[in-house]
Amino acid sequence: MTTTTRERILVVEPDPEIADLVARQSLQPLHYRVKVVGKAVAALQESASFAPHLIITDLRLPDLSGKDLLAALQSQGGADTPPIIVIADASEEHDIIQAFRLGAADFLLWPMHDTEVVSAVERVLKQVRERRSKWQLSQQLRKANQELQRRVRELTTLFDLAKMMASVTEQQVLFRRLVEGALRLTEADRGWMFLRQGNSKRLALVAQQGLPRSLAARVGQPWDDGLSSLVMLSGEPLSIYGEPLRRFKVYQLGQSALVMPVKVKKEVIAVLVVMRQEPIPFSSDEQALLAAMADYASIALANVRLFQALKERAQTMQRTAKAAREGETLKNELLQNVSHELRTSLESAQNEVRMLLEGRMGSLTPEQRQTLETVQQTLTAIGNVVTSMTALQSVSLAPSHWAKVNLADLAQLAVARHKSRAQKRGIQLEAPAASKRIEVLGDPNQLKLVFEHLIDNALKFTATGGQVNVRLDTQDGAAHVAVQDTGIGIAQEHLPHVFERFYQAEGTTARRHGGLGLGLSVVKEIIAAHNGRIWIDSRPQEGTTVHFTLPLARQQKKGG
Repeated sequence: MTTTTRERILVVEPDPEIADLVARQSLQPLHYRVKVVGKAVAALQESASFAPHLIITDLRLPDLSGKDLLAALQSQGGADTPPIIVIADASEEHDIIQAFRLGAADFLLWPMHDTEVVSAVERVLKQVRERRSKWQLSQQLRKANQELQRRVRELTTLFDLAKMMASVTEQQVLFRRLVEGALRLTEADRGWMFLRQGNSKRLALVAQQGLPRSLAARVGQPWDDGLSSLVMLSGEPLSIYGEPLRRFKVYQLGQSALVMPVKVKKEVIAVLVVMRQEPIPFSSDEQALLAAMADYASIALANVRLFQALKERAQTMQRTAKAAREGETLKNELLQNVSHELRTSLESAQNEVRMLLEGRMGSLTPEQRQTLETVQQTLTAIGNVVTSMTALQSVSLAPSHWAKVNLADLAQLAVARHKSRAQKRGIQLEAPAASKRIEVLGDPNQLKLVFEHLIDNALKFTATGGQVNVRLDTQDGAAHVAVQDTGIGIAQEHLPHVFERFYQAEGTTARRHGGLGLGLSVVKEIIAAHNGRIWIDSRPQEGTTVHFTLPLARQQKKGG
């Protein structure tokens, strides 16, 4: 039997014959490192310096008994005391039992053979190796658990920051949160952020945390820290610490710096800087986390700018709507200008968002995709408002194209288009039976817009779990359509005004559900242009039903 472990064995044996059998004949041929001493005092000294993996001692020693040596070794080594094999005569059974009580791992009876020595040693050392292996595995597991916990904390922090950035719509708030997040991710002492000024290469300080008072006062102003301008030109991250940092003026702020560019379409638009007081370099993991955060920041910046643009457009549109009430001529002119401006801007914004969602500018995380889809829905909603404004300018004229129109077909098509939206919100949306055929003469596009607006309004003001039904019948020689919902309803004092342009029953309703109060006015003018009549039945919290009638095709006169 051989071993490559080179375990150390201390033999405490005063009898040369026994020592020779144990050390030279039995253990050394197996390449164990063996040291032999004859006294207990020497054994205690060697136990500290030789650090044996196993001790073999005779119970009979010239200075102390073997049992006293066991007690001394246990006192000296505590939990780290190596296992001990005792050597005794067959007549010393009582001493052997006491030795086991004192912690002996095994025993050998003299006279003995070398095979017995090897067997006992291997048996005990096998246990030692197993304990050592378990300890090493436990250490590895502890280290792996610590690393896993650290990774989870980092990813959780990054995920929380990503969600936070996706919801922020104010630039200054976003800048401040980005700096705070960078410090959390890298455990840095201070940090700041620069934003490029227009198309120039100049950088302005937009947020900071931990900077001295004199530098903190420069927020909103240009400032050159000596490092960020280099990253601005190279477009690559920069990690620098210790002596190389001394030649830059930011050395007075710390001895380790990490500078990360924030890019949009491979162009640097901002720079994030974090610093530590001590010359401790930022690890590759910390650099990767800050780079991931910079990617989120680029999307968040684009979202903030888009939301700001939409907010400004919406404010402009509201101001235009208010001014439009002052006069019909001025109102139509302003509506035309705003419609043209918004349509151009919306098409541009929708194209940009579509390109991002299609992955033309790089892959997106689920949080980024969700944010962009929200922006896309907002743009679509604004587009619907623009469509209403455009329609409002033309519906007062006679319908441009007269044809026989089956109202049941238009109702079913409109319901089909809104079905998915209704299902997502848990609203039951029902159309008239496909077998119905109630025909009128009119402009198909304008009548289609009537159903679109009425169903859209009904869904908008109906809560989850509600119902929207479209009913169709004939009354007194006219087609009768009713769009009924179980929504929030309208107070009686508002009913006479709901068909007025830009009228909204409550400001809070407008903010919560959106819109400018154009839909019902468009519907009324279309119905009037088709010689029809429209009215509303409604009670607060009980729902609303919008009715309209149109002459049947056989009785309708073109242009009425």
